[in-house]
Amino acid sequence: MRTASVSRNTAETAISVQINLDGTGAYDNQTGVGFFDHMLDQLARHSLIDITTRCDGDLHIDDHHSVEDVGIALGQALTQALGDKTGIRRYGECHLPMDDAQVRCALDLSARPFLVWNVDLPTPKIGSFDTELVREFFQAFATHGGITLHVDQVHGFNSHHIAEAAFKAVARALRLAVETDPRKADAIPSTKGAL
Repeated sequence: MRTASVSRNTAETAISVQINLDGTGAYDNQTGVGFFDHMLDQLARHSLIDITTRCDGDLHIDDHHSVEDVGIALGQALTQALGDKTGIRRYGECHLPMDDAQVRCALDLSARPFLVWNVDLPTPKIGSFDTELVREFFQAFATHGGITLHVDQVHGFNSHHIAEAAFKAVARALRLAVETDPRKADAIPSTKGAL
C-alpha cells in the first residue's frame, strides 16, 4: 500500500495528514478554513488520492499558517507514500476548464521542487479566504513533495472558478503522475536510476 501519515506540530499549527495514493478520492478535510477544505476535497476527488486532514491553527491571526503548513504536511506525505518511486509514470498534465476559467498544469515528481505560478486571481478574497494563499499552498506542497509544478491560467475572471480550476488541474495531473506504468512497473522512471 502506498500510504503515509504525517503529523506536524508547531507553535502555530497542529496538523495530521493521511493519504492513500491508490484510493478512490475519498476525503475528510477539517482545517477550520471553509474554502480551503473545499479545495482539499477537490484535490482528493480528482486525483483519486484519499486525503484526511486535521488542522488546529492560529486562525485568530489569519489563515496563512494553516494553509501553508497543510501544504508542507501534504507534500511530506506524498514523498513518504511514493517511496523510491519505482513504477510511477512520474509526469502528469491537464488542461482544466471550469466555467469562465481554464487552468493548465504540468508536473514532474522529480524530487527537484520548483513552482512556476502564472495565475491571476482578480480579487483579494474569496469569501473570507485570502486568494494569495492559493499560491502559498502550492509553493509549500511542491517544495515538500519534491514536485516541479507549473500552473498557468489560460483565461478566467471569477476568482473562485480560477482557484478551483487550479486545484482540479493539479489533482488530475497528479493522478496521472502517481499511477503505476504497466510497461515499466519495476523500474524507476529516470536514466539516473534514482529520483
